[in-house]
Amino acid sequence: MPARVVVVEYDQDWPILFEEERRRVLEAIGHKVSAVEHIGSTAVPSLGAKPIIDMMAGVPGEREAEECIPLLRGIGYTSVTPHPEDSDMYYCLGKGPHSVGYHLHLVRFRSAAWDDHLLFRDYLRSHPDAVRRYYRLKRRLAAQYGSERGAYTESKTSFIKSIITKARKSSSLP
Repeated sequence: MPARVVVVEYDQDWPILFEEERRRVLEAIGHKVSAVEHIGSTAVPSLGAKPIIDMMAGVPGEREAEECIPLLRGIGYTSVTPHPEDSDMYYCLGKGPHSVGYHLHLVRFRSAAWDDHLLFRDYLRSHPDAVRRYYRLKRRLAAQYGSERGAYTESKTSFIKSIITKARKSSSLP
Protein backbone atom coordinates (compact mmCIF):
# COMPACT_ATOMS: atom_id res chain seq x y z
CA MET A 1 0.00 0.00 0.00
CA PRO A 2 1.35 3.47 -0.92
CA ALA A 3 2.41 5.78 1.87
CA ARG A 4 -0.18 8.23 3.22
CA VAL A 5 0.02 11.86 2.28
CA VAL A 6 1.23 13.54 5.46
CA VAL A 7 1.31 17.31 5.80
CA VAL A 8 3.39 18.50 8.75
CA GLU A 9 3.97 21.88 10.36
CA TYR A 10 6.67 24.10 8.85
CA ASP A 11 10.17 23.05 9.90
CA GLN A 12 12.79 25.77 10.24
CA ASP A 13 15.43 23.24 9.14
CA TRP A 14 13.99 22.96 5.62
CA PRO A 15 15.95 25.93 4.21
CA ILE A 16 19.14 24.55 5.80
CA LEU A 17 18.48 21.09 4.33
CA PHE A 18 17.87 22.72 0.94
CA GLU A 19 21.19 24.61 1.07
CA GLU A 20 23.10 21.46 2.05
CA GLU A 21 21.50 19.46 -0.78
CA ARG A 22 21.90 22.34 -3.21
CA ARG A 23 25.66 22.24 -2.61
CA ARG A 24 25.73 18.48 -3.29
CA VAL A 25 23.70 18.94 -6.48
CA LEU A 26 25.93 21.77 -7.70
CA GLU A 27 29.05 19.69 -7.02
CA ALA A 28 27.56 16.93 -9.18
CA ILE A 29 25.94 18.90 -12.01
CA GLY A 30 26.87 22.56 -11.50
CA HIS A 31 28.65 22.61 -14.85
CA LYS A 32 25.37 21.68 -16.59
CA VAL A 33 22.84 23.92 -14.81
CA SER A 34 22.18 27.66 -14.68
CA ALA A 35 20.61 27.73 -11.21
CA VAL A 36 19.14 25.57 -8.44
CA GLU A 37 16.09 26.94 -6.62
CA HIS A 38 14.13 25.85 -3.55
CA ILE A 39 10.50 25.51 -4.66
CA GLY A 40 7.28 24.09 -3.32
CA SER A 41 5.81 24.44 0.13
CA THR A 42 9.02 23.76 2.06
CA ALA A 43 10.40 26.93 0.45
CA VAL A 44 7.71 29.11 2.05
CA PRO A 45 8.26 30.10 5.69
CA SER A 46 5.37 29.09 7.97
CA LEU A 47 3.70 26.86 5.36
CA GLY A 48 3.16 23.26 6.41
CA ALA A 49 4.06 20.65 3.82
CA LYS A 50 4.89 17.07 3.04
CA PRO A 51 8.43 16.73 4.42
CA ILE A 52 10.00 16.60 0.97
CA ILE A 53 12.39 19.35 -0.11
CA ASP A 54 11.43 20.30 -3.66
CA MET A 55 14.22 21.75 -5.76
CA MET A 56 14.41 22.91 -9.36
CA ALA A 57 17.57 22.89 -11.48
CA GLY A 58 17.56 24.97 -14.65
CA VAL A 59 19.10 23.26 -17.67
CA PRO A 60 19.48 24.54 -21.25
CA GLY A 61 17.60 21.61 -22.77
CA GLU A 62 16.58 17.98 -22.71
CA ARG A 63 20.04 16.68 -23.68
CA GLU A 64 21.63 18.36 -20.67
CA ALA A 65 18.83 17.07 -18.42
CA GLU A 66 19.55 13.52 -19.58
CA GLU A 67 23.29 14.01 -19.02
CA CYS A 68 22.55 15.00 -15.41
CA ILE A 69 20.78 11.75 -14.50
CA PRO A 70 23.83 9.47 -14.06
CA LEU A 71 25.63 12.22 -12.15
CA LEU A 72 22.66 12.66 -9.80
CA ARG A 73 22.39 8.92 -9.30
CA GLY A 74 25.96 9.16 -8.02
CA ILE A 75 24.76 11.33 -5.12
CA GLY A 76 21.76 9.19 -4.23
CA TYR A 77 18.93 10.13 -6.57
CA THR A 78 17.37 6.75 -7.33
CA SER A 79 13.90 7.53 -8.64
CA VAL A 80 13.69 9.08 -12.11
CA THR A 81 10.31 10.14 -13.51
CA PRO A 82 10.16 11.72 -16.97
CA HIS A 83 7.63 14.50 -17.69
CA PRO A 84 6.61 13.76 -21.30
CA GLU A 85 3.50 15.97 -21.04
CA ASP A 86 5.52 19.18 -20.58
CA SER A 87 8.22 20.09 -23.08
CA ASP A 88 10.01 22.31 -20.52
CA MET A 89 9.96 19.96 -17.53
CA TYR A 90 12.16 16.99 -18.21
CA TYR A 91 12.53 14.84 -15.10
CA CYS A 92 11.72 14.65 -11.42
CA LEU A 93 14.34 12.73 -9.44
CA GLY A 94 13.78 11.45 -5.93
CA LYS A 95 16.23 10.89 -3.13
CA GLY A 96 15.63 9.50 0.32
CA PRO A 97 12.41 8.58 2.08
CA HIS A 98 9.37 10.81 2.00
CA SER A 99 10.38 12.10 5.46
CA VAL A 100 12.70 14.10 4.85
CA GLY A 101 13.38 13.38 1.23
CA TYR A 102 14.27 15.39 -1.85
CA HIS A 103 12.66 15.88 -5.22
CA LEU A 104 14.80 17.54 -7.87
CA HIS A 105 13.02 18.78 -10.98
CA LEU A 106 15.14 19.27 -14.11
CA VAL A 107 13.47 22.14 -15.95
CA ARG A 108 14.37 24.30 -18.96
CA PHE A 109 15.92 27.44 -17.47
CA ARG A 110 13.73 30.56 -17.81
CA SER A 111 10.87 28.59 -19.40
CA ALA A 112 7.21 29.08 -18.46
CA ALA A 113 7.48 26.09 -16.11
CA TRP A 114 10.54 27.65 -14.44
CA ASP A 115 8.85 31.02 -14.08
CA ASP A 116 5.58 29.54 -12.77
CA HIS A 117 7.34 27.69 -9.95
CA LEU A 118 9.11 30.86 -8.87
CA LEU A 119 6.00 33.03 -9.22
CA PHE A 120 4.03 30.65 -7.01
CA ARG A 121 6.76 30.44 -4.35
CA ASP A 122 7.43 34.17 -4.29
CA TYR A 123 3.75 35.11 -4.16
CA LEU A 124 3.20 32.85 -1.17
CA ARG A 125 6.29 34.23 0.54
CA SER A 126 4.78 37.71 0.44
CA HIS A 127 1.07 36.91 1.01
CA PRO A 128 0.43 35.32 4.43
CA ASP A 129 -3.32 35.04 3.83
CA ALA A 130 -2.69 32.89 0.74
CA VAL A 131 -0.32 30.74 2.82
CA ARG A 132 -3.05 30.15 5.41
CA ARG A 133 -5.62 29.27 2.73
CA TYR A 134 -3.20 26.91 0.99
CA TYR A 135 -2.24 25.18 4.23
CA ARG A 136 -5.90 24.60 5.13
CA LEU A 137 -6.51 23.20 1.64
CA LYS A 138 -3.51 20.87 1.87
CA ARG A 139 -4.57 19.54 5.28
CA ARG A 140 -8.12 18.92 4.07
CA LEU A 141 -6.94 17.18 0.89
CA ALA A 142 -4.41 15.03 2.77
CA ALA A 143 -7.21 13.82 5.05
CA GLN A 144 -9.57 13.32 2.11
CA TYR A 145 -7.20 11.43 -0.19
CA GLY A 146 -5.05 9.48 2.28
CA SER A 147 -2.55 7.56 0.18
CA GLU A 148 -3.84 8.74 -3.22
CA ARG A 149 -0.93 11.09 -3.97
CA GLY A 150 -2.04 11.77 -7.53
CA ALA A 151 -5.53 12.84 -6.46
CA TYR A 152 -4.06 14.97 -3.66
CA THR A 153 -1.74 16.74 -6.09
CA GLU A 154 -4.39 17.17 -8.80
CA SER A 155 -6.85 18.64 -6.31
CA LYS A 156 -4.42 21.47 -5.52
CA THR A 157 -4.08 22.48 -9.19
CA SER A 158 -6.83 25.10 -9.39
CA PHE A 159 -5.54 26.89 -6.27
CA ILE A 160 -1.98 26.86 -7.62
CA LYS A 161 -3.06 28.16 -11.03
CA SER A 162 -5.08 30.95 -9.41
CA ILE A 163 -2.03 32.05 -7.41
CA ILE A 164 0.21 31.97 -10.49
CA THR A 165 -2.35 34.09 -12.38
CA LYS A 166 -2.41 36.66 -9.54
CA ALA A 167 1.39 36.62 -9.33
CA ARG A 168 1.79 37.07 -13.08
CA LYS A 169 -0.55 40.09 -13.03
CA SER A 170 1.60 41.77 -10.39
CA SER A 171 4.93 40.91 -12.05
CA SER A 172 6.65 41.91 -15.26
CA LEU A 173 6.42 38.39 -16.70
CA PRO A 174 4.10 37.71 -19.68
